[in-house]
Amino acid sequence: MKQTAVEWLISKIERNKNPSITQKEVVEYIEQAKEMEKENTDNKVIHFAEWLTKKHSYTLMALYEHFEEEFYNDKL
Repeated sequence: MKQTAVEWLISKIERNKNPSITQKEVVEYIEQAKEMEKENTDNKVIHFAEWLTKKHSYTLMALYEHFEEEFYNDKL
């Protein structure tokens, strides 16, 4: 299983248990972990959309047609 951002952050901090680790380094690790978490979330959404499209393409097309009629016909 892929390492989570929190697991990565903990391992980074544990590897640098020496007293010379600076607050700036810790902040940088936290920012990197946040970016990793955002990327993981984005990837999860993309994979879900791909799965949904493959499994339910006819339903999605019908919903899109309904959306188009409702949204765009109301605007015209």
